[in-house]
Amino acid sequence: MTNNTFVQEIRSFCQSNASDEQLKKSQRFFREEFIGYGLTAPQVHNKVKELLKTGQVNLPLVIESAPELMKSLKYEEISFALLLLDGLWKQFTRDTFRTIEQWYSFSIQNWAHADTLGMFTLPRFLDKKIVTLTDFEPWLDSPYKFQRRCVPVTLIKHIKKTREVMPSILFVERLMSDPEREVHQGMGWFLREAWKINPDETELFLLKYKDVAPRLIFQYACEKMTAENKMRFRKAK
Repeated sequence: MTNNTFVQEIRSFCQSNASDEQLKKSQRFFREEFIGYGLTAPQVHNKVKELLKTGQVNLPLVIESAPELMKSLKYEEISFALLLLDGLWKQFTRDTFRTIEQWYSFSIQNWAHADTLGMFTLPRFLDKKIVTLTDFEPWLDSPYKFQRRCVPVTLIKHIKKTREVMPSILFVERLMSDPEREVHQGMGWFLREAWKINPDETELFLLKYKDVAPRLIFQYACEKMTAENKMRFRKAK
């Protein structure tokens, strides 16, 4: 299958299943401008499985086609690129990781695509020891907020596997002063999962920042705590 044939098959599928009604429903979940066809998640996921089962879709083809799909800024086209990539995780190399790094500059511009990478694809690089934690360090200072968000989100699966929270908490500590709401959400989510694994260490860290870090982080991080425990993390007046 050629690059042009591959891209055209995805676009034809999107166009033939487009729905204005579904597009309006999807728009409600995003603060950013939402450009898409109006496909449902099952439609996209089922088509991804179908393409992968043909045996004609490999990692070089997806990597080559991804920029064209992504630069369209169409939600579903970007989703296809990310989900197909994840389906080929057994072929990942360090070069694959470096390729993903470049995508944030022109494509990953909403929480759903960032979290597709952070929840599924990026943890695979750590699990397979293709990269280490230090390879994510430049991401912490990225000019792209969704690249920064991906670091704590990626580490959720990592700490669930290692059961060690403090190395990862300290690694992302600088994001406690990040200016962007989407990063606050990612940090809060990560800290909530860290708290489930080791509440004592996580709470000590949260207490250090309770008067200076954005409140949205604490809203997420303390979500599973008792009402009494949450009071400990209220900002002093």
